This record gives sequence, C-alpha cells and structure tokens, in this order.
Amino acid sequence: MAVFTPVSLDDLETWITQFPLGKAIAVRGISSGIENSNFFLTTERGEYVLTLFEKLSFEQLPFYLNLMRHLAERGVLVPAPVANGRGEILHSLHGKPASIVTRLQGSSQMNPQPVHCAAVGAMLARMHLAAEDFPMQQPNLRGLAWWHETVPVVLPYIPDEAKALLRAEIHTQEAFAASHVYHQLPRGPIHADLFRNNVMFDGERLTGFFDFYFAGCDTWLFDVAVTVNDWCIDLDSGRLDPARLRAMLASYHAVRPFTEAEKAGWRTMLQAAALRFWLSRLYDFYLPREAEMLTPHDPTHFERILRERINHPAPALF
Repeated sequence: MAVFTPVSLDDLETWITQFPLGKAIAVRGISSGIENSNFFLTTERGEYVLTLFEKLSFEQLPFYLNLMRHLAERGVLVPAPVANGRGEILHSLHGKPASIVTRLQGSSQMNPQPVHCAAVGAMLARMHLAAEDFPMQQPNLRGLAWWHETVPVVLPYIPDEAKALLRAEIHTQEAFAASHVYHQLPRGPIHADLFRNNVMFDGERLTGFFDFYFAGCDTWLFDVAVTVNDWCIDLDSGRLDPARLRAMLASYHAVRPFTEAEKAGWRTMLQAAALRFWLSRLYDFYLPREAEMLTPHDPTHFERILRERINHPAPALF
C-alpha cells in the first residue's frame, strides 16, 4: 500500500472506460503497507480501491482475486473484484498487473476490545469454511521455504543474540513441520496477514477483511496465530491480553471447533507466526525498496513477540 507507481486521473481517463464504473473523478494514494501501489478511486458509480501489483505476477494473481470473488459470493465480508466488459478481473496498467475492488465501509479498529476480537474470530472461521471448496491451489509464499531463503540474507545485519534466536527458531519450526501433529492440521486457503489495519469496522460491527495479497494454502491454525499475535496483544510488550484472546478463540471455536492436533500445535504455531513477520520486517528494514510514502515497519516488534511466546507460552486452546 505504499506507492511505487504513481497513477493520475489522466492515466485513468481511457483505461477506466473498460469498466461499468463511469468516469474516474478522483484518485488518491494510500500510504500504509509496503507491497503494492494502492489508491482510493472515486468514480461516477462509487468508491473503489485500485491496486497495481509490484511483486506479484500475472500468473500468481488469479488465485488471490478469484479467492476474494469466491468468498464474496458466499457471504464473507471481503472486497469484490470488479470485472470489465469482457468479464476479466485481472487487468494491466502502466505495464503492471492491476485490479479494482469494491471499497469497504468503516475504518480500521486500532485499539480493539474483546467485542472486536470476537467478531474477527467468528468471521475468520467462516472464511476458512467458505474457502474449503475453492478449487485453486497456491502455497503460502511466506512459509517455511521462504524462511529458509531469507534467513541467510538478513543474518549479517543483526546482532549475535538475535542471530542465535533466529537460528534456534528455524530449527524448532523445521522439526514441527516434519512432525505427525503438523501433518494432521486442517488446511486450506488462508488470509495470512489479518492485522488490525486489514479489517474494517463500523463501531462494533465488522464490515470486512481486505488485503488478501499474502493469501495462500496453509494450515488454518497459522492464520489464527497470525491474527492473535496482532489483535490480542499489548503492542508495547507483545504480551497476550487474556480477555481479547479468549474472545477471539471462543468465537472462532464456536463456528469451527479446534481439532486435537491444533490444540497440540498451538504454542509452536504462535511462534511460527511471530517468526514469519520478524523475518519479513528484517528484510524490508535492511533491504528496502524505493517508493513514495514508504516507511518500513520496526522488526524488533516481532522479535519481542517471538521471545514472549517462547518465554511465556500461551494458554491452551479449548
């Protein structure tokens, strides 16, 4: 959502005519995030979000866009891709893959309370179940294989104590991924990045999940762990907040009960979720790309969360 590729109204004047949206009236860059160029787009027909994809390819993108369409058609609150007159939802602008999706109402809840966490937990479970019959397959591109590629790249930049933690956690996750418990975990398409700023609320009413461009097929438990590690913590310390944690997990469990394998793998999966974002933030911090309005996230936040999950394991699942 940083802007790597600027887009103006002049750029859109002819391009927008392929859609049933009328003329483009305004386009404004969105400054948060670091992967794609995103814009709020106002047309004669309403409010939308325009995305130019800076890293994902034309071959990879049908998975994400069709997953969003699949979920929207099943009543999950997500942005719906807008098709052009030929029924296509993947387009090209400035030589890059592009999409237009409907804009969700409301705003991100950056100070969540248990009621917000409960709503997110229930919708996440519904999303997992709704995607069970999604026919396309794509791995989580920020999973174990990517961790192996990225660790040697970031190790030279970090202090010895952090190096030791990173190496030890990679060994832990390798062993977990090879275990019987791991291979029993239910899996399917996941969001994989369901942070507070990727969910919209109108008051206490959840209005939608968005930014599916890290989605892939992985364990549902990993998706839950990623979400818990952002929504249910004290941001300064990384400690889990018991009330928010209970609210989210109970609401998820009420829609899709956790399995025995998920209960056994829960604490290690929370570490995996922390490791994934520590690694990506280390990479973005030490090897940044140029972009308008780009501010890399602080990697020490997820290092702190990982240490907290190791030193103070989370309560057991239901």
